[in-house]
Amino acid sequence: MQHNSIAIADKIPIAVSARHCHLSEEDFHYLFGTQAVLTKWKDLSQPDQFAAEQVITIQGPRACIDKVRILGPFREQTQVEVSQTDAVKLGVMPPIRMSGNVQDSAPITLIGPQGTIQKQQGLIIAQAHIHMSETDAQALCVKDQEIVKVEIINDVRQLQIMNVVVRVSPDFVLEMHVDTDEANAASIVSNQYGKLIKME
Repeated sequence: MQHNSIAIADKIPIAVSARHCHLSEEDFHYLFGTQAVLTKWKDLSQPDQFAAEQVITIQGPRACIDKVRILGPFREQTQVEVSQTDAVKLGVMPPIRMSGNVQDSAPITLIGPQGTIQKQQGLIIAQAHIHMSETDAQALCVKDQEIVKVEIINDVRQLQIMNVVVRVSPDFVLEMHVDTDEANAASIVSNQYGKLIKME
């Protein structure tokens, strides 16, 4: 489904993506039981994506982090996204990657009410990215997988986030996703916008 909008370079909506987990259906049932159902808690901004009621604990060599939200729907591969601060707490060194690219990423242990899984890969720090429709991409003169930078200005800070990946799909709604460390560094406020700047 095409989501039409008029994209303006200095009006890129910004959303903060806290730590979360995407599970394969097999891993979900191992963690929550064979009869468990992934239950929607609330819709997310991107179509057909939702935060589930279920949460898990993730465990690294140094510490655990509880109440990590599961996002739906199921994925082919299980993936956990954390911030650099989370990684330090866990005692791990995950790579900065685009969502979905878990090859040779960091190991992580997942703990659910019915089971524990030790994943040999799947833990990443998500690279900052902008979801947009084809209409938005044309208006902004960018293409899928292009690398841009985004300037964020508010009453507290002025900051540029580099190496932001453009992601284009007819099903996407215009929105930039940053993690909690990036949001704190830029003093992100409610209804924050950024300015997309093409790389020279």
